[in-house]
Amino acid sequence: MRLLHGLSCGNEDIPKDVYLYPTTSHLEACQFVSNDHTAQLCLRVVQWLEGLASKALDLESKVRGSHVGTYLPSSGIWHHTQRFLRKGRSDTDTVRHLDFDAPTREHAHQLPDDKKQDNLLLEDVWTLLRAGRVDEACDICRSAGQPWRAATLRPFGGLDLFPSCEALVKNGKNQTLQAIELENGIGHQWRLWKWASHCASERIAEKDGCKFEAAVYAAQCSNLRCLLPICTDWESACWAMAKSWLDVLVDMELARLQPGGMTHSKSYGDEVDGSPEQTEGTSQSSSGPENWPLQVLNQQPRHLSALLQKLHSGDAVHEAVMRGCKEQQRQIEMKLMEGNIPQLLDLIWSWIAPSEDDQNIFRPHGDPQMIRFGAHLVLVLRYLLADEVKDAFKEKIMTVGDFILHMYAMFLFSKQHEELVGIYASQLAHHRCIDLFAHMMELRVNSSVHVKYKIFLSAIEYLPFSPSDDSKGSFEEIIERVLSSSRETKVRKYDNTLDVAEQHRLQSLQKAMVIQWLCFTPPSTITDVELVSVKLLLRALMHSNILFREFALISLWRVPAMPIGAHKLLSFLAEPLKQLSENLGALENYDISEDLSEFEDWSEYYSCDATYRKWLKIEQENAEVSAVELSQEEKERGSAAAREALQSARSLLLRKEHPWLPSREENVYEAVEPIFLELHASAMLCLPSGECMCPDATICATLMSALYSSVSEEVVLDRQLMVNVAISSKDKYCIEVVLRCLAIEGDGLGLHVLNDGGILASMVAAGFKGELARFQIGVTMEISRLDARYSNKGGSLEGPASYIVRGLCRRCCLPEVVLRCMQVLVSVVESGGPSESHDDLIELITSPETGLLHLFSQQQLQEFLFLEREYSICCMEQRQVDE
Repeated sequence: MRLLHGLSCGNEDIPKDVYLYPTTSHLEACQFVSNDHTAQLCLRVVQWLEGLASKALDLESKVRGSHVGTYLPSSGIWHHTQRFLRKGRSDTDTVRHLDFDAPTREHAHQLPDDKKQDNLLLEDVWTLLRAGRVDEACDICRSAGQPWRAATLRPFGGLDLFPSCEALVKNGKNQTLQAIELENGIGHQWRLWKWASHCASERIAEKDGCKFEAAVYAAQCSNLRCLLPICTDWESACWAMAKSWLDVLVDMELARLQPGGMTHSKSYGDEVDGSPEQTEGTSQSSSGPENWPLQVLNQQPRHLSALLQKLHSGDAVHEAVMRGCKEQQRQIEMKLMEGNIPQLLDLIWSWIAPSEDDQNIFRPHGDPQMIRFGAHLVLVLRYLLADEVKDAFKEKIMTVGDFILHMYAMFLFSKQHEELVGIYASQLAHHRCIDLFAHMMELRVNSSVHVKYKIFLSAIEYLPFSPSDDSKGSFEEIIERVLSSSRETKVRKYDNTLDVAEQHRLQSLQKAMVIQWLCFTPPSTITDVELVSVKLLLRALMHSNILFREFALISLWRVPAMPIGAHKLLSFLAEPLKQLSENLGALENYDISEDLSEFEDWSEYYSCDATYRKWLKIEQENAEVSAVELSQEEKERGSAAAREALQSARSLLLRKEHPWLPSREENVYEAVEPIFLELHASAMLCLPSGECMCPDATICATLMSALYSSVSEEVVLDRQLMVNVAISSKDKYCIEVVLRCLAIEGDGLGLHVLNDGGILASMVAAGFKGELARFQIGVTMEISRLDARYSNKGGSLEGPASYIVRGLCRRCCLPEVVLRCMQVLVSVVESGGPSESHDDLIELITSPETGLLHLFSQQQLQEFLFLEREYSICCMEQRQVDE
């Protein structure tokens, strides 16, 4: 990332307070680098690689407690050679004087121990130069007693001549270089120093001297021939090439400023354009300082791709460097140096993308470190290049970048870091963000509250709550996707060990669990937190009512097992509704009365349902014990449960203020064009035994015909009724039923006075109750999803027609509650309990004001009359016993 930041930075402006007049070669070099793109690139690469090396030295010092250059004072003044000479000994291979020029002048060497000490010193000098710590390198030379060597590293009075703004500021207005160049001409001493360093490096290499000493001088003069052999890793080799290229570019610019500079510049241009053989021949014949940098020009790359190619397969490059070029890290760094971001993104994605055999994009693949790096690289690129991205590049950084971010988000999710997902998911495209969060919520729907709350916070803190534009997904859109998906028919295998009622009961729990996402308290740090809280609760109420309707239609079986989905919903919404009652002021701008009223109706219904199932469970337990062995306490417990069930049912049925699930006027359309009603149902066909029937084409056709036959031919024609039944593509045991008819006044238009769901509800109710004529007797449709909507002539769905489903629930639930009451009454009397008057129930059913009578099917009326007969007989028998 440091490389990316360095390469993305604009050229630095040279501070005005460091300008000198007359100018100096260093100032001109810095100005040139600041304005030349290639030189600036080289400078950034050099600074990046030197920074890495410097940090490595700091780490080594911290971990190992040692540092390069920690020598005893004066360890480089050849103590062993001094003692050897003082003893009067002589050796043709040993120097006779101790000055630093003696080995060259006398063609001899210091003693091996002193030479070894020098080599160690030079190795550390090289290490410090490689890390950009020239000042430290000079210090250890002086500390070792070799100040002359420090002077060769920093000529011109120790000035920092690196062509960067930092070096200029560091030097300040030091006029040493200016004074030298006023006397000798700009760049003259500069070229002389470079040429001398080149001669030294060549001479040392020819004499098989210390390779580190040759490399130290070669680094000062861009002599790659002596520099690359010591670079045994990719970073060192890249640094050597980039620094040499930078120095040569600067030297060529300074040569242009000399008298006759245009001629020199043309000559240099010919050198660059010529072949390596021509260039090498010219360099040999132009060996003086006046022709610098022709001596090393042939060793430099002509462009960045040539530099990278040299790293891959250069003759002088170490084998380890070429191997390093194949490493993922180096490939990334080289792509960054080239500035080829599209290829870089493609490269990273190729390393972490799922294989052709495994195209599950929701599962992380590849090296976690590479996934993490790729994700952060994408974020940095989008931030740095936001205003400079061209169309083709933008498409690449958005598309491939999204793939990488998505992969990292799933990696965090897989490692239980759900709280971090939002940071990266919020940067995804609109549809990908929604897909990602919806998928995570589906996977964690049964997880602990703590885990689910982390996902909730991650989404609501980093995403807008409501959709504002198509560029970013919103929390509302995610929740809508999750809620909708939870009700869809899933691909599943039918379990023969469970009956249909039990399977539906378990499935209802999964549907209910998604409501918890809407029941969390949003953090106070988000914008409009009170408004968000109200919207969450409102959406929770709306969806809960939809589920309550479906759950009611699948919980009509007279079994002790509770409808766990419905009760889970009630438990989830208890706390939010309590908070709502404490903050009614937040609801001033929202009308939630209808949704809240329906919720309260369902709460009362499921409370009534629970008391009945409690009684039924006790009744079944008591039935397993003979009447003689049944204790009085158990009998009283059964009687108390029966009274509670009857009281709860009467409270629901005999409501005087408003009926249960009343109809209300909704979506009043002006009859500009015909409005249609559509009912979509997903259901399973259930045998009287409770087993599931596997449908086929014949059964579907028979059911479709039976549904048509449930109404008159006149209704079919007048209402333009259409019925379609097909096997579900996701579940072979499930059928998809679609009913469509024309809306008329009182059924789809205006207020539905009868409060029974209209013609579509009456047709489906017959199927739910197992009373369809011309269909298999006793086979019922067990609903798993039910939706009713308005549509136009073309079939496009518009608003919901909730009155149909509510009316259907009234058709199915209210008669069942009445029949359960009668069942309890008969059971109480049969067990010897006191008879209770139920005239109020009979009056309720027969009263034209309530309209309950037409909710009963023929079979339900027959069952009611049968139970009434049983009740009367039991009462008569009881009176005879009492008499």
